[in-house]
Amino acid sequence: MSSASRGGDPPIPPRSLSRGDPSPRTHLGGDKPPGIPRVLTIASSDSGGGAGIQADLKAFARCGAHGMSAIVALTAQNTVDVRAIHEVPSAFVRAQIDAVLDDIGADAAKTGMLFSAALIEAVAAALESRDLPLVVDPVMVASSGSRLLLPDAIGTLVARLFPLATVVTPNLPEAQALTAMTTEDRGVLAERLVAMGAPAALVTGGHGAELVDHLFDGSRHIAIPVARYGVAATHGAGCTHSAALAAGLAAGLPLAEAARQAAVMAGDAVAHGLPGLGAGEGPVHVLHDCRPVTGPTYGSTAYERETAR
Repeated sequence: MSSASRGGDPPIPPRSLSRGDPSPRTHLGGDKPPGIPRVLTIASSDSGGGAGIQADLKAFARCGAHGMSAIVALTAQNTVDVRAIHEVPSAFVRAQIDAVLDDIGADAAKTGMLFSAALIEAVAAALESRDLPLVVDPVMVASSGSRLLLPDAIGTLVARLFPLATVVTPNLPEAQALTAMTTEDRGVLAERLVAMGAPAALVTGGHGAELVDHLFDGSRHIAIPVARYGVAATHGAGCTHSAALAAGLAAGLPLAEAARQAAVMAGDAVAHGLPGLGAGEGPVHVLHDCRPVTGPTYGSTAYERETAR
C-alpha cells in the first residue's frame, strides 16, 4: 500500500514473467499446468480496490500467474483514508494458508500489510516449514498516511519474517523506520536490512532524491534506474511492485531480473494510473492494456443466432 512510483521502461509483454525453468516447480501441492506460476499473497483487503490483496491479484494476473490469497485483515478504506481495520483471527489466517498450500501449492509467496504481532506470528508459523521463495513487503503506512503496522509489531516482523524472506522490499521511509537511520543512501539501508536478518533487501525508488531501486543480495549492490510520473495515482504501487517481484520468482527468474521486471511493471502501472478515481491519491492501473470482452449485440446476426437456440 505504498505510494512509491517506479519504472520508466516500456510495458512488459503479458507472458514475459512466465519464463524460467521449463519443468514445473512443485514446492508444494500437486502438479500444475506448465508455464503457469502459482503465487500466494498474504495481506489485507483494500475495500477501495487500489492496494493490498486486490492490487496483488491484479499484478499476478498481469504476470500470467495464478494468484491465491490469504487475508489477514479487512480495511474500510478509500483514496483519502483508512477508516477502520478488522483483524482476521490468527487461527483462520493459518487455515487459509494451509488450505491453499496443502492442495494447490505455490511457487512463491508475498506478504503485505500484516498489521499486528499476532498476525505476523501466525503467518510465520504457517510458512516456516514450507520451502517457498518469499517476498516480504513491510507495509507500514498507507499512501493516505494511515498507519498499517502497529508499532509493537515491527520487532516481530523483523525477528520472524526477515529470516524466512528471499527479499524484503521497503520503500525509503519504511527502510528508514525499520533501521532507525535517517540516511537516504539506499545502499547503506539495504546493507543494514540484510544485517538485521534479511537475505536480500530491495529499497525502492519512489521517494527521496535518487531515482533508483537499490538491491543488495548480501554480496552485490545492483542499482535499477526508475522514473517518476507527474500523475496523482500511485496508490498500490508498492503492492504491485512486490507482487510482480514474487511472480517473477515464481516463474524461476533470478532475483535481479525479477526485480528489474517488477520495476518496469510498477512504473507502467503508475504511468497509466487513475487520478480521477476518488478525492485522494488515485490507484495505479496495472491492467490498463486489457480490453473488455464484448459479446453479440441486439439486432446483430450473431445475437439472432444465439437467441434462436
